[in-house]
Amino acid sequence: MSWLGDTDIEVIETEINVALYNLHVASLMGDTECTCVYQRSMPVAVISGAGRGLGRAMAERLGQEGYFVVINYRTDSASALETYARVRRTGADGLIYKADISNPNQARQMFSDIFHCHGRVDLVVNNAGITRDQHFLLLKTEAWDEVMRTNLSAVRTCCQQAARIMSDQGWGTIVNIGSSASLSARPSQVSYSSSKSALIGLTRSLARELQDKSINVSAVIPGLTRSDMAAAIGKDLLAKSIAKIPLRRWAEPDEIAAAVAFCASPSGRCMNGKSIVVDGGRTAAEGEIKS
Repeated sequence: MSWLGDTDIEVIETEINVALYNLHVASLMGDTECTCVYQRSMPVAVISGAGRGLGRAMAERLGQEGYFVVINYRTDSASALETYARVRRTGADGLIYKADISNPNQARQMFSDIFHCHGRVDLVVNNAGITRDQHFLLLKTEAWDEVMRTNLSAVRTCCQQAARIMSDQGWGTIVNIGSSASLSARPSQVSYSSSKSALIGLTRSLARELQDKSINVSAVIPGLTRSDMAAAIGKDLLAKSIAKIPLRRWAEPDEIAAAVAFCASPSGRCMNGKSIVVDGGRTAAEGEIKS
């Protein structure tokens, strides 16, 4: 687990070894009082998988919205530090926290440390996800389990930990990041599509269960979005995919981040148990969108 607080950006980028930040949050806290900056004065947003891609765009946008941003990452400290630097450039602050949220113990410890340090969690964005695309007849149990642990079980753990904090404080928002693969069929994506379809069911059920706690639970469903994962499918397949989108382009990470920001804003307080699809109209054109 790692902590990064109010430190000069140039120092972070040039002089301090990243390893110095691989410290447990508790090592920077006294027995009774946390030393983190803005510990009680800013709303706190926790974003899983925020080291790059969509998560980075969300971190920047939520920084612009005035959140103290907790940047969760699993392995790439350098990318997490870059995300933190970008959050700082918005005028906000935050911290990086290294944890594999597919490990329930690490996920629980992360929320415990954040609450101990800040005394609140206002927003959780369950963004971390993986894909292990493979033809169903060749799909190994290990690959299926890995996808389910990260894309579904980890979300369940993070939602549960967040909901306990939010129930006590009397407010909160949870935004789960889905995929248009849950709305229309994709070859060789049985495990990924199944995990993201289940995520929508989790979102709806959780919204119903937590409605009396003033906790809103929504989902944002991106279609093809500019990212390393999308680029990895190859130019030919990418071109064919974009041709199926009525807008004839992929979404930008900032557009997905804007939908997340709306769900977390006062204007989005009536959004509960529903999903915002940001896919350029592809699933609507296919006639497979489900509300």
